[in-house]
Amino acid sequence: MTSKVLAILGAFDTGHPHLSLSEVSRRSGVPLATAHRLVGELVAWQALSRTADGRLRIGLRLWELGQLAPGRLQEVAHPWLQELYADTGENVHLAVRDGLEVLYVDKLHGRRAVRLVSRTGGRLPMHPTGVGKALLAHEPEWFQAAYLGRELERPTPRTIVEPGRLARELATVRAQGYALTFEEMSLGSCSAAAPVLVDGHAVAAVGIVLSSRRARGLQRLVEPLLRVTAGIARAYSGIPPQD
Repeated sequence: MTSKVLAILGAFDTGHPHLSLSEVSRRSGVPLATAHRLVGELVAWQALSRTADGRLRIGLRLWELGQLAPGRLQEVAHPWLQELYADTGENVHLAVRDGLEVLYVDKLHGRRAVRLVSRTGGRLPMHPTGVGKALLAHEPEWFQAAYLGRELERPTPRTIVEPGRLARELATVRAQGYALTFEEMSLGSCSAAAPVLVDGHAVAAVGIVLSSRRARGLQRLVEPLLRVTAGIARAYSGIPPQD
């Protein structure tokens, strides 16, 4: 029964935040009658709640429990993200690798900044995103080979999906310490991203996203970006700040 409850909760994600009972049943694989009973219990416990039109969504009780999850990386990085946002005025986000995707764990953006495809708690493929490339470039060769050996999705016509070309770009990213993307995840936006390296391992990546109309200004963001990722790495490692 526990697996059925977890399957029901797992039916919700950033692309499906609101679901009907039949959609919960279909996405979770739990029979409708069983889903109806378990959903009733989850609503009573406030793990799920209902919207004004009767659809289901994650409830406040589950959100409250989620706040107890370890989040040291986010806590350490957030002040640095605020500094980067203040310096650049551009969208800033923090992501980690989870399987074959990037998981966005923090984000700062302004009302007038370019619209972001990413959202906190959301996932995107690695190869079309700046943070994904920054992370992928620092993975072992076997992982990169396995990733590039898959059929890669192409969100836009500019997305690089050819394995050889992508492998060469990842080598460049690793050598120079940062990644640049131009309309690979969404048309109209470009990005710069750099890994947070702790003992040679990329524990996270920080990205800056701006309108592709201002792509010429992307290079000037690299220096503050690298300064911030180095600061996060030191703070996360417990190394005292430099003078």
